[in-house]
Amino acid sequence: MNVLVVGGTRFFGIPMVEKLIADGHDVTIATRGLSNNPFKEATKQIVLNRSDYNSVKDALANKEFDVIIDKIAYCSNDVRNLLSNVSCKKYIQMSSCSVYSKDKENIKESDFDPQFHKLVWMDRNDDYAEGKRQAERAALEYLDYAQCIFVRYPVVMGENDYTGRLKFYIDHILNSEAMNIDDYDCGMEFINEKEAGYFLAHLVNTTVTGAINGSSKGQISPRELVEYIEKQTNRKVILDASGDAAPYNGTSANVSYDTSKARKNGFVFSDINDWIYKLINRNL
Repeated sequence: MNVLVVGGTRFFGIPMVEKLIADGHDVTIATRGLSNNPFKEATKQIVLNRSDYNSVKDALANKEFDVIIDKIAYCSNDVRNLLSNVSCKKYIQMSSCSVYSKDKENIKESDFDPQFHKLVWMDRNDDYAEGKRQAERAALEYLDYAQCIFVRYPVVMGENDYTGRLKFYIDHILNSEAMNIDDYDCGMEFINEKEAGYFLAHLVNTTVTGAINGSSKGQISPRELVEYIEKQTNRKVILDASGDAAPYNGTSANVSYDTSKARKNGFVFSDINDWIYKLINRNL
């Protein structure tokens, strides 16, 4: 298939594009051109600024693709800039589990339906969750729901994670720096970097439509993360309400996601215990 990837040269975009290439797709990457293209002659490349309507128009106007994988849709105007200038048969948007307004166990895709969300044309701002909701909703102004897939992940972890969230815990313990963890025993789900990429590539050849969750099986709490790091480093955590706010703060209950739709469409996610401790060890 002829696939346009908006983003894709960083983090879990790399295993995603590698899988698309391995599967024989004709891949074009659209980026700002600020990062090196790690795939070189294996892909085509288009340079654009997706937040700038004219830049997108100049780069993509009247082009057609079988599939668009949009990894960097953070608001409704991002989607408008893209989909008003290029056409596709299938649109796969990298959304987020942040679209769900309530933390709870076994969150299902139906807990947020963009078809019933009021559309607001907005630029990127500090409200990440609402930006993602609006990005999903905006796609439906240009495409039928049956043409869209909204992929919802929790926090992605991996060796190429540039956010430094896991490293925050490790460094604070190693350096005896105080941190503030607002719920020490709250269970959270994550997804592994490679599976996050492979699942997006997997969806290109499926007939799935609408929203779909992706997440590793099993929860882990800040306490479990901290106690493992303590054991591996022989150092003790310093917890203090006045310390640096920990990255995974803000969750109000144990959180898990229903991934049965992904399983029914041929993809099974690994157990978090199969990779999270190996990842911590590599970061020590």
